[in-house]
Amino acid sequence: MNGMILLDKPTGKTSFDADKFIRRISSAKKVGHLGTLDPFATGLLPVFLGTGLKMIRYCEGFDKTYVCTAKFGAATDSMDVDGEIINRHEFTEEELNKLREEDFKTIRDAFEEESKTEEQMPPKFSAKKIDGKKAYELAREGRDDILEQKLKPHKIKIYSLSSDEINLEGKDLRVTFTVHCSAGTYIRTIADNVGRRTGFFAYAESLRRIGEGDFKIEDSYTFEQIEKMAEAGDFSFIKPAEDAIGFMPEVIVDAKVADDLSHGKKIPATRINGIESADEKYRAIFDGKLIAIVYKSDDIIRCDRVFV
Repeated sequence: MNGMILLDKPTGKTSFDADKFIRRISSAKKVGHLGTLDPFATGLLPVFLGTGLKMIRYCEGFDKTYVCTAKFGAATDSMDVDGEIINRHEFTEEELNKLREEDFKTIRDAFEEESKTEEQMPPKFSAKKIDGKKAYELAREGRDDILEQKLKPHKIKIYSLSSDEINLEGKDLRVTFTVHCSAGTYIRTIADNVGRRTGFFAYAESLRRIGEGDFKIEDSYTFEQIEKMAEAGDFSFIKPAEDAIGFMPEVIVDAKVADDLSHGKKIPATRINGIESADEKYRAIFDGKLIAIVYKSDDIIRCDRVFV
């Protein structure tokens, strides 16, 4: 089994649980996913099988789109619903009336400010590696001293951030927002930051990934769908892994060039038409098949990865 599956991960499952599920269903020996989702999060999780794993390295920079619901009135240590509450804010009637009267301008303005963020500190309950250990492992060991010393802000890009729905029932305030962002952006940090900007505190109550690069949640399959299809002998949920790199420009090569590339040979740039940029990687195609991913360096075409 080689290829790619767009999985709709349910809440309560880790991304590695999803890998195990696909390994069992497909009997593939090697399985890996692109872009880990937290256990409480749901949605799009591309899973690669067999030789399809070779594609992951080219997809790690994909931008992502999420829908998140933030619950206001409390902050948690993990910035999500699974954490322990560390701060609370009890809304007064005066505050709630003001929010209603201004059509929640305070909330909307906080999201607008957050959309301008260019640097973000990874949460201490994250998979960020520190001296060979994951940050959440150190957090559970109570090693805040190491986390404060070693966790550093990193560059991010928020392309769009919109507060789509604001619901106030009694004193329960929830805001559902959609964010399109660069890889490495933590959505629960956005919820926490907006909560702190307003002074009301907030955490991510639910989170759903709906897009990753060109992949869309509408094209994904649930665990239940995959289970039923596999039982019926229908494995059409496994797509060609090459679909993941459709964003790369392609060049058509002849049989001799294809043979050379399949053996990892370097060839003169004049033997392939269409490779003009030295800053881009290209898909070398022969007879409709992906032979290799190549790039140009000093008028020489070199193989970045060979597939045949």
